[in-house]
Amino acid sequence: MAPPMSAASLLTVLKDEGLHVVQVGNWRTHNRAGHGAWGPVHGVMIHHTVTSGTDATVRICYDGYASLPGPPCHGVIAKNGWVYLVGCGHANHAGRGDRDVLNAVIAETPLPPDNETDTDGNVHFYGFECENRGDGKDPWPAVQLEAVEAAAAAICRFHHWNERSVIGHREWQPGKVDPLGFTMDAMRARIAERLAPLRTYRVRPGDTLSSIAAELLGSLSRWPEIARLNGLEDADVIRVGQVLKIPQR
Repeated sequence: MAPPMSAASLLTVLKDEGLHVVQVGNWRTHNRAGHGAWGPVHGVMIHHTVTSGTDATVRICYDGYASLPGPPCHGVIAKNGWVYLVGCGHANHAGRGDRDVLNAVIAETPLPPDNETDTDGNVHFYGFECENRGDGKDPWPAVQLEAVEAAAAAICRFHHWNERSVIGHREWQPGKVDPLGFTMDAMRARIAERLAPLRTYRVRPGDTLSSIAAELLGSLSRWPEIARLNGLEDADVIRVGQVLKIPQR
């Protein structure tokens, strides 16, 4: 049984994973206290918002609706990959779902079909709403999918969970379709790769962080990930023989 992380811990693990995090309003204490327990937590649930426009989406996900008081998630993942924290504690995101699915998440085994609504998922799951119209046509930018992967992995890393602790809303509650536009199996595969043990690289003469990123990660623009992972304040200063930790991909 895992107690939920504190607001400070949530902010820290997301930033440590390399995410750009925006803190919205009084998110640290914004929750549905008194309307249900919060914890023990067992996993991360991914949703889409059925909205467009980041500002409007974040506002809705902070305030909620008359029929669904806010916050309806803990974080919003925008099209540009930024994560907006809107709540901490009991949030109206998961609703009632299948106890058999929850048991599989706890055991980190393959999910059974969701065909019952006998368990309150708001108690047991962190929830991320992803900015997307949810019509199957609205694209998912690569940077947004990377942020979904990173946010889920950050929480799994904190709790020592694996990728099977991450599910989609459609895998929890019968009749739901979100997130629509990518498969959760594919996302779990990405999360598993991200959670795999880090590689290392010994700096050679002539290396720069950009050249290392291009060689090992496929893009020189990914050098900031290496810098953050190794706590390098000056990205221009690396020395021959230095051993760097390298993200999995």
